[in-house]
Formats: sequence, structure tokens, C-alpha cells
Amino acid sequence: MSLLKLTADAIVIGSGPGGATVARELSRAGKKVIILDKGADHRGRIYYGTYPGAMIYSDKMSLLFTKEGLNIISPIMVGGATSMYCGCAAVPPVWLKKRYRIDIDNEVNETIQELNIQPLLPQLRGIASTRIAQAAIQLGYEWYPQPKFMNPERSKNFHCTAACMLGCRCGAKWNAAEWVDEALEAGAALYTHVKVKKILHDGRSVQGVEGSAGGKNFIAHAPYVVVAAGGIGSPRLLQASGFKDAGKGMTMDVTVMVYGTISDKGIGKEPPMTWSWENDADGYMLSTLIDPWLLYPLAAVRVGVKPLLQWFQWNHILGVMIKLKDDITGGVYSDGTISKPLTQKDKERLAKARAVSEAILKKAGAPASSIFMRPLIGTHPSGTVRVGDMLDTNLRTKIDGLYVCDASTFPESLDRPTVLTIIGLGKRLAKHLIKKR
Repeated sequence: MSLLKLTADAIVIGSGPGGATVARELSRAGKKVIILDKGADHRGRIYYGTYPGAMIYSDKMSLLFTKEGLNIISPIMVGGATSMYCGCAAVPPVWLKKRYRIDIDNEVNETIQELNIQPLLPQLRGIASTRIAQAAIQLGYEWYPQPKFMNPERSKNFHCTAACMLGCRCGAKWNAAEWVDEALEAGAALYTHVKVKKILHDGRSVQGVEGSAGGKNFIAHAPYVVVAAGGIGSPRLLQASGFKDAGKGMTMDVTVMVYGTISDKGIGKEPPMTWSWENDADGYMLSTLIDPWLLYPLAAVRVGVKPLLQWFQWNHILGVMIKLKDDITGGVYSDGTISKPLTQKDKERLAKARAVSEAILKKAGAPASSIFMRPLIGTHPSGTVRVGDMLDTNLRTKIDGLYVCDASTFPESLDRPTVLTIIGLGKRLAKHLIKKR
């Protein structure tokens, strides 16, 4: 097998919101950038945004589970997690700046302006979703219209439903792959279907990466390497490169939906997560969300026959999503296993959130007999290469020139949509790297 040799000013591993942001900013500044991605660019394919498509471009065909049975949907493709998200934008929690001295306010505000991030217009938020929010407000909870990476004007046929989590087919949602496109226009090079085997370093400074792509082994040299392969991919790559502490402990923003049926239309054919509320005191977030139609029975059957039979009433279901601020536990291990047990505090948070969710559903008109909670899922694998433990506040590892920029860097659970925070970190890191040379 022949050996391909590449050189660049910076190598970015991963093309999700962190990698795409760093690559675009560096390329625009005149740096020679190589982007390496394990997946492919599936945008525009006939299967993109479909159930079979989600199996094609998700890790282990969407059947990735922790040792405890927590299902994790992890997209492996250009654009990363933004290819299968609800398009939600949340500013970073205040503790990121207060406790960890990471100030990305300017970068976040710049992104909000650039991408026109704002809630959907009232008429687009969904009648049933708004019904849930109004019920919550009547109970004294301060729900608000969720800001979105979503602009209906970009689409000729805007019709966002629960199935849009499989991939946006109408083009209304922003995808980090768009910033990869801009990086390429500015001179970057993208290699897909890449297996990065390890990061090359001498114990003090980074030298590049080694891997394979298209049947060829390659070595790419650069003074800067940015690992942005996600909360699972990044620690695995670092483990293979001699970082034994990578992957020890993780957060997941453990998520679950509480469902109830009504006689009127439910939220399934409305945009997901149009209304939200964060309870920072008790450590959880609530929003409007339901499993896509074909995925619903796969979750409901694990609860019981009655919830499964409610599949036939899917168009009449209301759903309240719970996202926990879970403690750091478990980890991503070198043998391929992932563990994410809940602590006693996590269980207490979940119990409080569930009680509030059930009260909201009852207030919205769902009979108590119809209400149930689906099994837990893992939505934001993160905190596996944490700031303060493995990284400094500039996201640098102990190896000079080696950085990490994705959800794995979070020092604790974000407990809210992650993409805007990751973009802010990416812009801040790019500024840091541009100043260094």
C-alpha cells in the first residue's frame, strides 16, 4: 500500500460545528487547512433525512448503546451532529465564564447575528407545542420560544416535523457542512472516509497525524492539529495516541420524553423543540419533543404494551422532553465500550423533572392514564476530554500545538443545546491559533 504524504498549516479532524468553524476561520485567514472526516457528505442524496438514511450515516446504524442500555445517536458524516439535530441554539451557561474563565460571548453574539438565530414565528411554532408551553406558563414555569438555527425563508417547501431530526431535507436548518463548503472555497482540502489511526507527537510538540483513506496510508504534517471528532471519537483517538486519561468520565445531557395523548392533534407534525425552559436550580431542561413516527414504537415497546399501542395515536401525542444536567460518570473506554450510569443526584433530578412534565401534560389536557415516560437516551456525549483536567482554557492539551474543539471539552454537563457553544469555542480557538503565527 503506497504512502501519501500531506502538509498543511493546520489539520482539523472532524467536520461538526467545532471542526467546521475552526477550518473556516483558519482558511479565511489564509492558512492551509486539511479537514479529515470519518464519514461522507450525504447532503442531497435521495436517502438523506429518511429512516434508512439515518441508519446509513449513524454510528452502528443508530444502534449504539452504553453498557447500561442508553441509546446514543451519533452521526458520522460531514457536518457531524448538525446533520441530525433539532436546530436549537442556546447561549452558553453563565458558569462557563464564571467558573472556568472561558469567555465566548463575543463569538456567540457574532454567530447569532451571522446566522440570524431567533425563534420561529408564532404561527410556525405549532398549535400543540404552544398548547404545552401555555399549560406550563399557567403552572408558573417560564417557558420561552426556543431560538433556532432554522430559517424557513431558506426553504421552498418548509414543513418541519419530528422526522426532521433524521436530516433536514428542505434546507431550512443550518448545517456545519455549509461552513466546510466555505472553508473549501477559501482553499481548504477535505478528505472523507478517513480513519485517523493516531496523532503524531514527540511528547512535547505535535507533528501531524497518521491514517488511511481510499486504500492508501497517509501521513499529514502540520504544526497545529485540532481534534474535533466528538464526545466519543475524540477520546478514542487520543487514547490511541498515548493519552491514557482521555475518556475517563463523561456527561451525556441524559434525555427522555414524557408522553400523553389528547383528542386534538399532537406535536408529531410540528417543528421539534419550539418551546423550552431551563431549571438551572434543579438541573434540567424541558422542551417540546416526540420520537419520529417509525422510531416511537421502538422506544414504547420497552415500556409496555399499552404505550406501544399508543403508536396508533401518534398524531395525537403531546411530548415533553427532559434533558438532565447529569454528573460526570462512566466513560469511553479503549476496548470500545461506553458506560454512563446515573448517580443518585441524577435520579433525583429526573424524578423532579418527570413530576413537572406530567403536571404540564395533565394541564394541557392529557389524561393521567395516557401518560408514560420512554426509556432514557443519550443525546450529547461530552465531557470526555475536559477543560481543567486534560485541557487548558485555550483548549490545548499537554502537547504543544494539539487542541480539542468539540463537546468533549465541556468541563461539566451543558444541560442545553450545545451547538452554539461549540461554535463559540471554535471561533475563539481559531483566533488564538491565528495570533500564534
